[in-house]
Amino acid sequence: MEITWLGHSAVKIKGSKTIFIDPFLSGNPAASMSPEEISEADVVIVTHDHGDHKGDAFEICKKTNATLVSIHELAVEGESFGLTCEGMNIGGTVDVNGVKIHMVQALHSAEKGCATGVVIELDGKNIYHAGDTGLTLDMKIIGDFFHPDLSFIPIGDRYTMGANSAAKAVEYTQSKKVIPIHYGTFPLLEADPSIFKEKVANKAEVIILKPGETYSLQ
Repeated sequence: MEITWLGHSAVKIKGSKTIFIDPFLSGNPAASMSPEEISEADVVIVTHDHGDHKGDAFEICKKTNATLVSIHELAVEGESFGLTCEGMNIGGTVDVNGVKIHMVQALHSAEKGCATGVVIELDGKNIYHAGDTGLTLDMKIIGDFFHPDLSFIPIGDRYTMGANSAAKAVEYTQSKKVIPIHYGTFPLLEADPSIFKEKVANKAEVIILKPGETYSLQ
């Protein structure tokens, strides 16, 4: 399975299916690709409706006929644009084209519905994308239930967790491997991922990618 960090919180997962999460590409100074370069997608997941997460999701779904998975209220908006959508809510699970998606809690604001995280089951792997969130004890549930093989954890501070909280989130979620996200995009998010890695220590393998770099998850 190929995992590519596209910059900010945008992620591409390519296994038996191709998944994009929070594809904020247009207007993203850290983006490693443009939406015009995307020709194939099965599922597009949006953790919440802020512009730096919803991004180009609707356009990608329209272009590729991918299914949008998001909180109910955002899915309703997507349907009004003629998209195929699977609306859901925290605690629920949907199976889309062989991709199982669990919606989990995130502590963050949103205009439509609420902010969320997701756990994705694909090709025998569990992948957690925290979206935008602060530290919460509910992350222990993710560890107990899902035992993530890989987690995407925000470290940029101010709008999400910083390095200290993010390192504790790794402990709570029992993640085996972690890729830090939501940093380095704008001046307010100039976090140093090496500090996060030091704080995680031996709790998990921290994989620091540059936008556009790919990690092979075995």
